Amino acid sequence: MEEQQAPAPQEEATPVAAATEQPAAAAPATSATAEASERNARKERIGRVTSNKMQKTITVAIDRKVKHPMYGKFMNKTKKLTVHDEKNECGIGDTVRVMETRPLSKNKRWRLVEIIEKAK
Repeated sequence: MEEQQAPAPQEEATPVAAATEQPAAAAPATSATAEASERNARKERIGRVTSNKMQKTITVAIDRKVKHPMYGKFMNKTKKLTVHDEKNECGIGDTVRVMETRPLSKNKRWRLVEIIEKAK
């Protein structure tokens, strides 16, 4: 009798394993969707080109206002980004939109999306 009971749990384990495999097969599709949405959620910034002296690279200044925690005064903070410009189409003073990307070099982690306004 004990021998008959042992095979029964093994038979039950097989449908459970099959049920486990079906969601696993569906999981890559959901992870691909999550991966695509994560890719679309990359950071984007708008800034001003401050240098274009390098080949396929520009420097963009991102300005923002920050309120002092104690005194309440708004101060300007500037962040300089090194951005990949594949076509060398930006000039100094242009307003551009940049997007975060994989590391392209030691300091370059942003790429040019579009030129919003050319410098006058």
